[in-house]
Amino acid sequence: MKPDLREALKARILTGDGAMGTYLYGMGFPVGVSYEEFNLLRPEVIADVHRRYYDAGARIIETNTFSANRMSLANYGLDAEVEAINRAGVRIAREAVGGDAYVVAAVGSIRAGKRKNIAPSELEGLFRQQIGAQLAEGVDGVLLETFYDLEEAVLALRIVRERSDLPVICQFAVEKEGVTLDGKPIAAAFESLRLEGADVVGFNCRSGPNGILRAIDAIGGEPGLPLSVFPNAGIPDYVDGKYQYTSTPDYFAESARKFADRGARVIGGCCGTTPEHIAAIAAALDGYAPRPVDPVDRLAAAPAERLTVRETKPAERAPKTEPSIVDLVNRRHTVIVELDPPRDLDIRKFMDGAKALKAAGADAVTMADNSLAVTRMSNIALASLVQHQIGIKPLVHIACRDRNLIGTQSHMMGLDALGIDHVLAVTGDPARFGDLPDSSSVYDLTSFEMIRMIKQLNEGVAFSGKPLKQKASFVTGAAFNPNVKYLDKAIARLERKIETGADYIMTQPVYDKALIARIAEATKHLNVPIFIGVMPLASGRNAEYLHNEVPGIQLSDDVRGRMAGLEGEAGRAEGVRIAEELLDAAMDHFKGIYLITPFMLYDMTVKLTDYVWRKTGSLAR
Repeated sequence: MKPDLREALKARILTGDGAMGTYLYGMGFPVGVSYEEFNLLRPEVIADVHRRYYDAGARIIETNTFSANRMSLANYGLDAEVEAINRAGVRIAREAVGGDAYVVAAVGSIRAGKRKNIAPSELEGLFRQQIGAQLAEGVDGVLLETFYDLEEAVLALRIVRERSDLPVICQFAVEKEGVTLDGKPIAAAFESLRLEGADVVGFNCRSGPNGILRAIDAIGGEPGLPLSVFPNAGIPDYVDGKYQYTSTPDYFAESARKFADRGARVIGGCCGTTPEHIAAIAAALDGYAPRPVDPVDRLAAAPAERLTVRETKPAERAPKTEPSIVDLVNRRHTVIVELDPPRDLDIRKFMDGAKALKAAGADAVTMADNSLAVTRMSNIALASLVQHQIGIKPLVHIACRDRNLIGTQSHMMGLDALGIDHVLAVTGDPARFGDLPDSSSVYDLTSFEMIRMIKQLNEGVAFSGKPLKQKASFVTGAAFNPNVKYLDKAIARLERKIETGADYIMTQPVYDKALIARIAEATKHLNVPIFIGVMPLASGRNAEYLHNEVPGIQLSDDVRGRMAGLEGEAGRAEGVRIAEELLDAAMDHFKGIYLITPFMLYDMTVKLTDYVWRKTGSLAR
């Protein structure tokens, strides 16, 4: 019988195992799949990896369950398999290694440094489900790893402590020496975890051995608990189409002694490490006699300033001198006009249109983000031009399709620097339907998550959860398609967007006066303004195309009949008359008007903008 893990750590240093995900990748398994699902589909592969690490000298074996929570598994359609995957992960590890190894349940951060907006109550449910399954199968301990902020780590630790007295290892991934991602000094964070019942504290991932050594040194002394360290094998490089890590087993052997000298009692590896790295660590620590862990109470002994949680306070923005679109529409009728960026390098017609709309009294010009997945000029560049050269407020669409999390935050930071603060978060049409069908659709975010992340920037918090020095001031809109069979379901989805943080709503174009009245009745309980979309039809063919081929747009039989066979000037004139009738209905119920310019025929939306002001008498707007 092996001793309890706590007792074992008093007497010796235990070698941990190495990477699972990057090791499977190195074995030829593709990215973009759930490696945790291998517990069910390829258990022999997972068992083989565990066995290799055990044979290399690892005596702390992590289950293959790092991301086996419902939220992560849902990305692969596996949200119903949480219990099966976690229990299988424990069984595979237990059966693959010798009885002298300690099998610990791996539980990774769910926020993962980027999802600060996930409420603690939601996190609690996710952790309870995963940890409950692991404990039910029987483990020697729990490893909470790659946590970025203290709040989430404490929440997960409390859930373990409610259900079990098993040893718990808690590890942070840190970017900045001595500080968690949410600005807590590491020494204070470790002390908080100790008081919550952690048995071992430490670091993993994000950094190689050098970075973790610096993080340990920045603490200013041992934390009063055994330390654990699982560094990455350096920074990955992309060579011949594959990611490769550079740190050698010899370097890990040398680093293992340095970690041991600083009080580490569990030393393993994270991303990029292999059984060869673990064998080198085990050999370097063979015969090493650790010093006793100092059971000092850091609350009493550490300098008070180190234990004081110092939140980074982002600077507030100077008050805006101009009213936002939301301010305006709460006072009077307000007109937003969409003018699509050109598909060419010639912007003269676009700028002429923006100038004409400004003269007509449009309150803002909105620009789509490669609508219908067709490549167009950057709307951020055009937004800056119309703002500074035309003097009209730009409203920029941000599509989830084209940018990953890095690119999206970079894009938003650029908009903030340019003083462009009105945005509309949209999903974006899939790339395969556009003019470059072989390009990738990214969709790192849903439109709901996009809204949350933008609002997070307004709190002075980056997508990663890292505090920023200044708050953004975005006014964020959401899209709404009322042209559906079940309007109540669409309203329920809209309510979720508002709960997420949407400041205003812009609808798809509506071509039915009765539907406008239904929308008004169905949304009267909502506390954010709605801009009703109206797009004048240019011809009979245009009407049939929109009705039959463009998602989210439906025309009434009456409108299709009136446009049938009309082309050229006659078609545009009738299209404007129909739009005016729709505007009459819209202005009876809504103050927000969203005009969409077809085919850069901005004279049509100029006429409709004039019509709104004539009908409302808002000449002194």
